[in-house]
Amino acid sequence: MIEPLLGTDGAARLRADLLAADFTDAGLTARLDAGTAGAVRRGEAARVRRRLATADDPLAVLVRLFLAGARVPVPVVAAALPSVPLESAIAAGLLVADGDTVRAGVEVQPYGDVDAAEPWWIVADLPAALRDGPLPRDHVLGVGGASTTLALATMRTPVRTALDLGTGCGVQALHLSRHAGTVTGTDISTRALRFAATTAALSGQRFELLAGDLVAPVAGRRYDLVVSNPPFIVGPTERAHYTYRDSGRAGDAVVAELIAALPALLADGGHAQFLANWIHPARGDWAQRLAELIAPTGLDAWVIQREVSTPEEYVRLWLADTGEDGTPAGLTAASAAGNTSAGLPAASAAGNTSADDWLDWFAAEGIEAVGFGIVSLRAGGHADPTIRIEDLRQPTDPIGGLVPEWFARADWLRAHPGTALLGARLRPADTLALHTESRLTDDGWAGQVRRFALDSGARYVEETDELVAALVAGCRGLPLGDVLDLLAAGYGLDRDLLVATAVPVVAGLIERGILLPAN
Repeated sequence: MIEPLLGTDGAARLRADLLAADFTDAGLTARLDAGTAGAVRRGEAARVRRRLATADDPLAVLVRLFLAGARVPVPVVAAALPSVPLESAIAAGLLVADGDTVRAGVEVQPYGDVDAAEPWWIVADLPAALRDGPLPRDHVLGVGGASTTLALATMRTPVRTALDLGTGCGVQALHLSRHAGTVTGTDISTRALRFAATTAALSGQRFELLAGDLVAPVAGRRYDLVVSNPPFIVGPTERAHYTYRDSGRAGDAVVAELIAALPALLADGGHAQFLANWIHPARGDWAQRLAELIAPTGLDAWVIQREVSTPEEYVRLWLADTGEDGTPAGLTAASAAGNTSAGLPAASAAGNTSADDWLDWFAAEGIEAVGFGIVSLRAGGHADPTIRIEDLRQPTDPIGGLVPEWFARADWLRAHPGTALLGARLRPADTLALHTESRLTDDGWAGQVRRFALDSGARYVEETDELVAALVAGCRGLPLGDVLDLLAAGYGLDRDLLVATAVPVVAGLIERGILLPAN
């Protein structure tokens, strides 16, 4: 069993003190002025320390301590955490003694969820802004952009069993606890699992936590929902290894390995959703490459690419992420001490990584770019699974609410193949608009361009023509076949040729939610 920092009883006492101080997401909103609350959200530690320098109420003290990296006098901290002996908190690595003051050894962050019945807290290593030098190799990441992206991308349909693969500090497991009967979290890092256990204990949750690499700890089990923010960074195996982001596999092999493992991990009808980076080969098509990885699994798939980076952009981003962009390697003695406890070994320092070596590897491997996106898979049990891979970089509504709708439309299309669509009654999406654009030429305004635009959901924008626009406008109660009959007569077109051309176009419009079944 993975024990939380401070042990089960100690974590319960800490939770009581956090509640008594109202050190919660709602409490911060109520207690802090807008400027200070904004500084907390943006991680502007120095500004927070200055604004709360003279405030000694328990909430302000805990903000200064755990969110702003302040050194706080021992008696003041003892008053803010009356149920937690400071010597125990120091031994557990929660706090670090510094003369007659103490500072945080870890981050304890109130974490909000609008529907949560009880407050949540995330426990993780101190972020880069509150420490010196590069991150340690066994750094346990807190709430970041990737974890927030995955939380918003995950479908929230109630399930019996859920798995958070590579749980880290337990962010995704917390969200799963709201709609899953049981939640299992795995991680290769037992240190991360201790943080996840602490996150769970403070937040009033119970997770099953298992140690091991990727799917190894849950071999032979099946789940209704699997989510993962895996260590997906693309690079050579020789590069400095950070457990929260580097898998130890070359290139994007961890993505291929995870995809291949999922059929054995999903219950019938189960879903898997994970973040990934994938290679854009200089010779070849990235989407076809991903499709070839997914096709043998028999899983239905909706893959969305949200960003693309050049090798130079990618290397610069990830070296800065760990403080390797010119920052001297290693931690100060004080920083290292902040990660020492009886049950939490000191985090070792990572050496510098050469940007040139990394870029040379990209060149040698023939990689022209790296894509980032969200992979949603389903064990639909179909002999001919539906696989859609697309570039969708415009702003969208949270993907989590769109995923079940997308799979539902895919199922509807499967039940209405080819000309079976002709008997279907369809309707335009409620938020569909048609935008027209003309360009000024020497002869006046000409060259009208038409674009469909959805003002909600995936917010697709795609070019169309007069005939398809008329088809969509006509889909308001009549069977599709009747609409095509009217269009053929009105435009003087061959009906059979129009049907052959229109049916795949209509199927694509339904898949994207531009047209919807009317019944």
